[in-house]
Amino acid sequence: MNRTLRAAVIGLGSMGANHARVLADTPGVELVAVADPDAERVRKAVQGRPIPGFASPAALLAETRPDFVSVVVPTGLHEEVALACIEAGAHVLVEKPIAATLEAARRIAAAADRAGLLLTVGHIERFNPAVRELKRRLAEGQGGRVLQVRARRVGPFPHRIRDVGVIHDLGPHDIDIMRYLLDDDVERVYAESRSHIATGNEDLFAGMLRFRGGAMGLLDINWLTPTKERTLTVLCERGMFTVDYAAQVLCFYENYAAAAKEGVYASVTEGPMTRYPIPNREPLRVELEAFRDAILAGGPAPVPAADGIAALAVAEALVRSGETGLPVSLDEVATLP
Repeated sequence: MNRTLRAAVIGLGSMGANHARVLADTPGVELVAVADPDAERVRKAVQGRPIPGFASPAALLAETRPDFVSVVVPTGLHEEVALACIEAGAHVLVEKPIAATLEAARRIAAAADRAGLLLTVGHIERFNPAVRELKRRLAEGQGGRVLQVRARRVGPFPHRIRDVGVIHDLGPHDIDIMRYLLDDDVERVYAESRSHIATGNEDLFAGMLRFRGGAMGLLDINWLTPTKERTLTVLCERGMFTVDYAAQVLCFYENYAAAAKEGVYASVTEGPMTRYPIPNREPLRVELEAFRDAILAGGPAPVPAADGIAALAVAEALVRSGETGLPVSLDEVATLP
């Protein structure tokens, strides 16, 4: 029998405030509490809602006993807060990246597994309707074999971010989407990164991913571009898909002369472009509904912890490559503490 789940949000920055907004009117969910050390953020989040606000996660968990919690705190606090939620018996959605380090991520995943609780990672772009439609079409073989996936995620510097660089903050979005679309793992990476704004972390980054199945991934990510862009291109044997994440637009440019034989191009010529009609939905709402349904069904998690750990491992490899100027194998970071 379906039941109403008691939900809470810990961390009320811009993303946490959105979690609270969406959960407050999600069917089958009752938002019972929020927490943040910033009293003004708490005041805004509870305004007009009959729910308590807390300064600390411990007080929220002790007094309200939620069924699940959105953990939307700074990355360095993910482990501490997620483990506290798991210890309190709550299922957890932790925003990406899953944790500040691979070891911390593994500890969170192990704790959830021991407790028999669901842990999902907030890789929100998986829930973008345009990405979901793209995944369906690729699975049906519409484009043929995927040759290259290219992501561009750029915009102005977000002054909310100081604890991580652009690779860890934005990179996991497209790393995860590439793994999700290709259903494949990264073999090695190469990156160039720079820091122009004095935060101690990189804010300009270009990276290349080599997938085990042979596809290439290209990442163009920075916090230095005065206009915001979130786009994805998937080049296939029989044409090219493009996605505008923000507009939720999916197009396909056909290779009109596509006649690949035994995996080799016969020719490439420009063909017709098709824009697919896609009903727009807020990805965060789709994501939270998926987590609600997974909890009620007893699993599996919409984005398993293993996928969050894999995306973090690739990000770690890219950081190392950017620092050394050398290619890095994922086998090298698999045993990182």
